[in-house]
Amino acid sequence: MGLLRLFEKKATALLGVDISSSSVKLIELSRSGDRFKVESYGVVPLPPNTVVEKNIQDVAALAEALKRLLAKTKAKVRDAAVAVAGSAVITKIIDMPADLSDLGLENQIMTEADQYVPYPLDEVALDYEVLGPSATNPDQIEILLAACRHENVDTRVSALEAAGLRPRVVDVEVFAIERAFRLIGEQFEDIGDHIVAIADIGATVLTLSVLVDGKTLYTREQLFGGRQVTEEIQRRYGLSMEEAGQAKKQGGLPEDYETEILAPFKEALLQQIQRSLQFFFSSSQYSYVDQLVLAGGVAAMPGLRRDVEEKLGVPTMVANPFASMLIGNRVDAVALASDAPAMLIATGLALRGFE
Repeated sequence: MGLLRLFEKKATALLGVDISSSSVKLIELSRSGDRFKVESYGVVPLPPNTVVEKNIQDVAALAEALKRLLAKTKAKVRDAAVAVAGSAVITKIIDMPADLSDLGLENQIMTEADQYVPYPLDEVALDYEVLGPSATNPDQIEILLAACRHENVDTRVSALEAAGLRPRVVDVEVFAIERAFRLIGEQFEDIGDHIVAIADIGATVLTLSVLVDGKTLYTREQLFGGRQVTEEIQRRYGLSMEEAGQAKKQGGLPEDYETEILAPFKEALLQQIQRSLQFFFSSSQYSYVDQLVLAGGVAAMPGLRRDVEEKLGVPTMVANPFASMLIGNRVDAVALASDAPAMLIATGLALRGFE
């Protein structure tokens, strides 16, 4: 039952390791009093097709990238937390008798799990968390059951172990985002029970999460991301994928880049975010959000925050989970500020070590 290790509490420092389609990101945090400190962090690109749509295709290539990242960051911690995509995890809230012992509860869940999981139980990793008393029956408790196919967990665990890390937690990306949002929520004057949408725009996947009172109410993934810009730069200007990626970050592209590539991408991105919000509105009791937070590597694109805010009419900010953190001597503060929007999941994973 502990294989997924979503809800297991770990009172030990953890490296947050975020594996995306284009890169792997790592962050090491410490805490002094009520303030966190960034001890080390880094981002390294992954070879093409190492990870495709959040599925690991080449464990060895990922392990080598992790080794380079550890050498680059000089991180001291070796216990790590990693995440699987929300779309890879099945969650279900079920009721169980309140008088069961811990062992009895686990046995009962194992007995009944096949009712809720559409795969053979020997193919999945399971975990559960007791949420509290049932709202409808005082003799029962609510259980959050989570299940993920072994292959999604095992490939991540294998890559971390091959790089010399000890995988202690396998989390879910949306839970990590929710955890990191607590740091961002501190930047609002009055977050209260506000409805906040977080658009995490990665290389190939856009994930929209909606939080109410800091808890995830809705999440949706769709295939869309910044790699489209990189591929168009590569095609139009005859560059390699690596050269196109560097040019996108560093600038120096021909004058028509803004109008021919960047503007159409921004427009398509706005439509994707708007469509995701409409799906949320149509499937919930809500018809608005109070705040939109842009995260992921694309979020730092110049002018994007302003364009999104103007077109959607929603107050918009770019995620920075490090705004109130101390920065260690080994950390390049300028680079960290630039990468901050893309570090949300890694930060949420590292925070597991302080729960």
